[in-house]
Amino acid sequence: SRRRSEVALDVAVIRFPGTNCEFDVVEAVGSLGATGRIVFHDETSLGAADAVVVAGGFAHGDYLRPGAIAAVSPIMAEVVDAANKGMPVLGICNGFQVLVEAHLLPGGLIRNAHQQFIRRDQKLIVENADTAWTHKFAKNEEIVIPLKNGDGGYIANDETLKRLEGEG
Repeated sequence: SRRRSEVALDVAVIRFPGTNCEFDVVEAVGSLGATGRIVFHDETSLGAADAVVVAGGFAHGDYLRPGAIAAVSPIMAEVVDAANKGMPVLGICNGFQVLVEAHLLPGGLIRNAHQQFIRRDQKLIVENADTAWTHKFAKNEEIVIPLKNGDGGYIANDETLKRLEGEG
């Protein structure tokens, strides 16, 4: 039998009405040697997933607050449970907002400064290279990611920010 490290990881890619990059995520996951598969918002099981990606777009049209309606979709109870048990979960764009609205992350998101949609390449420094999503980078490595959002201003109280920084 093959060792776990030799088995392709199964990545559940969550799709909501209005999601627009789920197939890009499946393709990207595949290019890394894993198997990405679409899981619809109204399903109640992640199946044999080893990780979850909540794709970006405009989940449920963002009619209330970005991600608020999506956060109460049936699949999100399973995502929250899996995350609380240690499964790696990544939110891209609106997917991050869904995770915040589902209370997987403390704090909240507000409109960007200047009330503008931002679309640019963003340089980042990898401060923690010990996560499921960053382990192939070096600590302090500079990477560039596409940044696209209108409600990307993350806010939290000082105590929460200190705790998050302390946990890496």
